This record gives sequence, C-alpha cells and structure tokens, in this order.
Amino acid sequence: MSQPTPDTYEDGRGMDAHNEVMREIRARNDDTYDPTEPTRVWLDEDNTPDGVYQSLTIILNTGGCRWARAGGCTMCGYVAESVEGGSVGHENLMTQIQHCLDHEADNADEKAGLIKIYTSGSFLDEREIPAETRAAIAETFADRDRMVVESLPDFVDREKVADFTDRGLETDVAIGLETATDRVRHDAVNKYFDFAEFEDACVEAQATGAGVKAYLLLKPPFLAEPDAVEDMKRSVRRCAAADGCHTVSMNPCNVQRHTMVEELYHDGGYRPPWLWSVCDVLEATADEDVIVVSDPVGHGSDRGPHNCGECDDLVQRAIKDFNLRQDPSVFEEVDCECTATWEYVMENETAYNQPLVN
Repeated sequence: MSQPTPDTYEDGRGMDAHNEVMREIRARNDDTYDPTEPTRVWLDEDNTPDGVYQSLTIILNTGGCRWARAGGCTMCGYVAESVEGGSVGHENLMTQIQHCLDHEADNADEKAGLIKIYTSGSFLDEREIPAETRAAIAETFADRDRMVVESLPDFVDREKVADFTDRGLETDVAIGLETATDRVRHDAVNKYFDFAEFEDACVEAQATGAGVKAYLLLKPPFLAEPDAVEDMKRSVRRCAAADGCHTVSMNPCNVQRHTMVEELYHDGGYRPPWLWSVCDVLEATADEDVIVVSDPVGHGSDRGPHNCGECDDLVQRAIKDFNLRQDPSVFEEVDCECTATWEYVMENETAYNQPLVN
C-alpha cells in the first residue's frame, strides 16, 4: 500500500489525527457478522459502455478494508460491518457467492448480464480476497457479459485483472477515487493516495483490455455545498480526461454509523448534500466524454441526500432516468419551491458557516 507524504502524516496532525479519531469511533462498535453471509445483494439496472444491463450487485463480507483498520475514510462505515479477525477463508467466501446466486435465481427471470462485486475495501487486495477465491469467482461468472470489481489503486495489477479478461469477460475496475483534488482527498476524506496513482491504475487495467469506473464522493465533511459541487464538476472532467476511465459514479455522501461524518452530523456540523446539487453536477457534465451516473443512497432521509422532503422521490426518479438515458432534459421536468432555498445555500454557505440550512 502506498504511503502519504510526511507533510500529510505528521504525528498528531493531518492523517495521523484523523486516523486516531476514526479508530476511537469504530472501537465503540460491538456488532458481529456471519462469515458465510454476504453483506448485501440486490438486482438492478446499470448503464455501461455496451448499453443498459440487468445487474447483480454483491457486497462480500470480508475481514475489512486494510486502510479502514488503520483509521480510514471519514465517511465510510463499511468496515463496521466486517467479520472480526481480519480475514474470511475461501470456503466461506464461496458460500457467500452461492447465497447471491440463490438470491438471483429466486428473484430474476434470467441471469444478470452484469455482475458487480464489492467488499468493504478492495476486491483485489489478496488479504481480503485470496487469489484462489478471485480465480474461482471469475470462473463462476465466466458465462456473463460484464464484470465490475472494486479496488483501491494500490492493488490494481494486470495479472489479477487478467483472471477476468482472460475468460472473455468485459471487465471494469471500480476505484474509490472520491475526488480528483488531492488536498480534498487527503484532508476531508482521509484517503492516502494521489490522483497520479489513480492514473497508474488506469494504465494497469488498460493493459488487460479492462476499463475503469471512478467513484466520486459529493460533499465530504468540511466542504460547503457550493465548494463540494464545484469540486465534483472538476473531478468528473479530470476523470473523463484519464485514459481508460469510461464511467464516473458520483456518490452523494450519506451519514453512516461509526464514522467521523456521523459525529459531525450529531453535533450539527454536517448536512448531506442536496439532491438539487446532484442534478446540477449531472446536468453540467452531461456533455463530457464519459458516462456519469449517481445513486443517492438513503435519498429523502435526514442521513441521506435530500431536499425539502416533498420533492425528494420525484428528483430521485429523474436522477435514475438520467443514469439510463444520459439526457439532462429530464431535470427540466422537476421543480419545487425548495430550489430557492438551495440557491440561497449555493450563494451564501461557506466552510465557516456550514451547514447553513438543515
């Protein structure tokens, strides 16, 4: 795993301070999880370079993200759902895969063409997913059309990705970039790598014929709403210019348990982004040479991206429609009186007075 530079990792400051706080917050978690059960599994539809596919999304329960064990990202609570002990064996992981196949058989008329596999960290980190398991999973889904696996850039290696591409699967590596701005990634998200390492991972993926899907985070802590929106627009454009990156998935931040964001939220220091901000970014970047999608998790709730409560479901449907059609005109069909409040926030909120409106 690459290391942050000394100026971002001084004792008691920067990432060191973030990690200390995150470890203390996560130590309060006493939940336990079954190593034979996946964290989540669901069916959906996804836009890809080859068109819209029915998708089977799998979140495997592993020993947890390596970086999160050290402290980790300010907004991410997934490690709190991981199995104790730091690792899950091959047999248990394949039992989780069978559970997901059973879920698909019970709930879908036909096999999904797209398989998306995530963990609480990096699928390509062999401490989380052993090489034996990675190869077995690739063989299990060799009859599908497309595959998405998630990883931090450190672990993106052409030989690992080739387990999928060598079986004829169109493969995408999903990378949690969060932002193209290194300072925001380091100081607000507490993620250690630089944008240059994301570009290096794109090169590794391309070497096998795989593509890259960048995951961006709208409104990490410590950013005001207008700053977060502008950072997202810049980040989408920088990702679009990166060779091999064909899709950007913008994730509006939500308040997950056992995170620094949750601490700020309870103290009145954080509000999840407005759904109007999601629409603004999607509309402004629709002409970029990259697929841009968003799936606002927990939309309409206080802990998730939301507007006033009256228009949230309507705006969410417009966002989902845009994901499939990539047509910004869908946003012309939604409006609400709360747009005036959002516009006020965009004009007046700063990092020193945010959140200006709850």
